[in-house]
Amino acid sequence: MANTNQKLANRRARVRRAVKAASNGRPRLSVHRSSENIYAQVIDDVKGVTLAAASTLEKDVKGTLKTGADKAAAAAVGKLVAERAVKAGVTEVVFDRGSFLFHGRVKALADAAREGGLKF
Repeated sequence: MANTNQKLANRRARVRRAVKAASNGRPRLSVHRSSENIYAQVIDDVKGVTLAAASTLEKDVKGTLKTGADKAAAAAVGKLVAERAVKAGVTEVVFDRGSFLFHGRVKALADAAREGGLKF
């Protein structure tokens, strides 16, 4: 039986393959979650640049939240990254959850990004 690190590495590789196959030149919405914060970036892999980013470490987001580690914080980050991406001219993305399950904070961020105008 594979240990936890190997399972995460396998999941990360599987998700990366799926994102690459489905991208068709679209930017990807990459999500990283830690025990205390959540981060999101819209990345154009063709050009190798970040088009929009948001996290719970930003002053305007951090001041309105009780903690950076709950669904409300994830939703705030999702809405903010979607707003910034739309302002940068991006409306369609591919969702890259990394090795994180699509549940809880990751799902809350994705739902808020969809409400903010991103399509995936």
